[in-house]
Amino acid sequence: MEMNGEQLIPLSQQATWDALNDTAVLKDCIPGCDSIDKQSDTEFLLTMTAKVGPVSAKFKGRMLLAEVDAPNAYTLSFEGQGGVAGFAKGEARVILTPEGAATKLGYGVKANIGGKLAQVGARLIDGVAKKMAEQFFSAFTKRVSPPEA
Repeated sequence: MEMNGEQLIPLSQQATWDALNDTAVLKDCIPGCDSIDKQSDTEFLLTMTAKVGPVSAKFKGRMLLAEVDAPNAYTLSFEGQGGVAGFAKGEARVILTPEGAATKLGYGVKANIGGKLAQVGARLIDGVAKKMAEQFFSAFTKRVSPPEA
């Protein structure tokens, strides 16, 4: 599965970077996230519940940041195990670009899945992945936006 996109975040580049590296913000914004724990500046452990078609599972995963160029870009590698439901692993490249007072967040994701998840079909998985990305960015933008007067 591959997915690319852009989102305009109503924050400065540095503030967007800080929010993307804040575990409290991430926990609130990642759909189905039960917990996220920072192990180091580049490693996070998380648990989340995900449902893809008829397959629902609790995943335990690990995210690693590499090629970190603060506050411009990083590569996020992830892997998660969902027991009999299967596994997911892949990487995402995140690039932040100033856009006036806001920040353009561009991303490209490549992921592989296996187990029961792989049996539900690529079209369904792609749809769920796009929906989760939309939910994340909607929640993220809402969470980090300054309150309206």
